[in-house]
Amino acid sequence: MEKISNFFKVYYKEIIAQLILYILLFLFYAYSFDDTEERTFLDKISFFTNYTMAAMIINYILLPRFYYKKRFALFFLTSIFIIVLIILIDEMVLEQIYFPETRGKYFPGIPFTLLETLPTIIVFVGFKLAWDFNKKQNEIEALKNLVRESELQFLKSQINPHFLFNNLNNLYVYAIEKSPKTPSIILELSSVLRYMLYDCRENFVALSKEITHLKNFTALNELQIENRGDIQFHSGNIPSQYTIAPLILTVFIENAFKHSTASQSDNIYIHIKINVSEIGELTFSCMNSFLPSTNTDDLAKGIGLSNVKKRLLLLYPNTHKLSIENTNNTFKVILKMQLKSKDL
Repeated sequence: MEKISNFFKVYYKEIIAQLILYILLFLFYAYSFDDTEERTFLDKISFFTNYTMAAMIINYILLPRFYYKKRFALFFLTSIFIIVLIILIDEMVLEQIYFPETRGKYFPGIPFTLLETLPTIIVFVGFKLAWDFNKKQNEIEALKNLVRESELQFLKSQINPHFLFNNLNNLYVYAIEKSPKTPSIILELSSVLRYMLYDCRENFVALSKEITHLKNFTALNELQIENRGDIQFHSGNIPSQYTIAPLILTVFIENAFKHSTASQSDNIYIHIKINVSEIGELTFSCMNSFLPSTNTDDLAKGIGLSNVKKRLLLLYPNTHKLSIENTNNTFKVILKMQLKSKDL
């Protein structure tokens, strides 16, 4: 009983759909005859059920055992056998019972018999193939989403340790020097980590929260530079209805500080701008100075930048444009992306 119960739980939608199809086809079959013979409801349902049983055998035995396993020859041979069998049942059993004095005395020929038999079977089998195809497509789509979600979580998890290790190292240096800025660094780091660990667990967060995080993140890194450069962060009017994938823009800002501080001891500049158009297109630009005498190629090809490119492809396919330029001692990143509304 438990197996039967589980079967109905899994296939109840298909069973209901099959019953509806059975009723509709039977009504069509029962009232589409133009015979001189007087037919009863019992004989109509007997003949129709005979065809339906053939279709069910093909659908639930032959299709999974042969067709879906690409054993096509066996599938077609067994299907032909089933069709021949139901024709014999038609001619030698049902017609002898219901029409012994008329149709039961002669065989009308293969073409006529197939014309009466095959349409019902073809409709049922076609329905089953379409149902299974749609089910398989849904399973494939669910699997793709699962893989996509797993990859996104993996990429996101790589960002947090990378950021944490860098800033703990900076905090260590300030603590060794007994800098009065150490408490301020701890507060900024706490705020940023709280966002990264708790507020951005979803694939998308409120744009306003992300920008607040970016300001805190920039302020935290600005402490390293002190009076050695010019750090600017500008964000225009930020609409409240939009969301964004978290920690994507953070990577570019992090890279900007790495490029500049790794190659320069002074005259550092990092300019960050964020604007959102009326149609929800975000434009992010980040420019930073660097000296070409220092090898910054490894920084430009680090794990953070590689991850963010993958996340953009996964989350914003065909709706983003990333431009990275390295000219005249300036490293410039421009990212345009179509934001998603909270309602979607």
